[in-house]
Amino acid sequence: MPVSTMLADHTTLGLGGPAKAFRTAGSTDELVSLVAEADRSGERVLVLGGGSNLVVADDGFPGTVILVASQGVTTAAAGTDPETGEEIVLLRSDAGVEWDPLVARTVAEGLNGVEFLSGIPGRVGSTPIQNVGAYGQDVSQTIREVLVLDRTTGELVTMSNADCGFTYRDSTFKGHDRYVVCEVVFELRRGPLSRPVRYAEVARAMGVEAGERVPLDQAREVVLGLREGKGMVLDPADPDTRSAGSFFTNPVLSPEEYAAFRERAAERLGADTEIPGHPDDAGNVKLSAAWLIDRAGFTKGYGDGPARISGKHTLALTNPGGATTADLIDLAREVRAGVEEAFGVRLVNEPVMLGVSL
Repeated sequence: MPVSTMLADHTTLGLGGPAKAFRTAGSTDELVSLVAEADRSGERVLVLGGGSNLVVADDGFPGTVILVASQGVTTAAAGTDPETGEEIVLLRSDAGVEWDPLVARTVAEGLNGVEFLSGIPGRVGSTPIQNVGAYGQDVSQTIREVLVLDRTTGELVTMSNADCGFTYRDSTFKGHDRYVVCEVVFELRRGPLSRPVRYAEVARAMGVEAGERVPLDQAREVVLGLREGKGMVLDPADPDTRSAGSFFTNPVLSPEEYAAFRERAAERLGADTEIPGHPDDAGNVKLSAAWLIDRAGFTKGYGDGPARISGKHTLALTNPGGATTADLIDLAREVRAGVEEAFGVRLVNEPVMLGVSL
């Protein structure tokens, strides 16, 4: 059966027009070959994984889409952690491997390091690009190296964790197409317990204190439950999951910006309003984008048109059915403008935009 060239059929939002051409790479060698072939011909290239963090224009993509479907996974022992005494295990995964089944495999094999990232859709190749994270854990904490194709030289290059330039939901790879992620090596630990619980919501759900370690399978089970309650686990029967996950990143404010924000929030909501925020060592504060959206008046289920805010989580913009990318962008702009007017904070989109922008 031929593969559909409609990008709506390859994105979790179910949006996006046709690609000019569509190819599938079943291995790292094939991925490198297909990208090189397109580059030689001067063709525009979109390297596509699970389509879970992608917003594509209704006009589609006027170039070649290369679907990454490589499936190799290997593990190798690499010594012992001197602090915990746990065996260090290097897990190498091809970019086309589905992320959540891989997390499930690590939990089943007693490997800790990515358990709180359960339930996230997409494929391994996208995780370093976005520095995928949730519930107090992100992939930069365990990625040891990334094998990439450097399209400027045509060579395969191994990049260390430091080379990847990881920051909050960002990396060296995001925002340009010089590098194609081919394989990722994760440094995990063999042991029955999770990494320390860092996220208050998870700690409450598990009845433990922050910093404690819990059985791996329980950590995964709790995270999946929390994500399902927010419509963040893909379910064809649930329109709330027809999204790109969190549409906006949590804004990080400088001390001066945070002081100005608190004044605006007090004027709008009252001086005693409790504001969720996470300070860092530099005095910056990460706010909750979901909280800002809700307090600006965009509640769960908001939207009169075919695109809506999820009925379970204000941070997800959804296509319940019949929406276009233009509808979704209109809603995103409305939410962004409303939050900025209410609080003086400008939200930034988390998904990659292809042919569209806010």
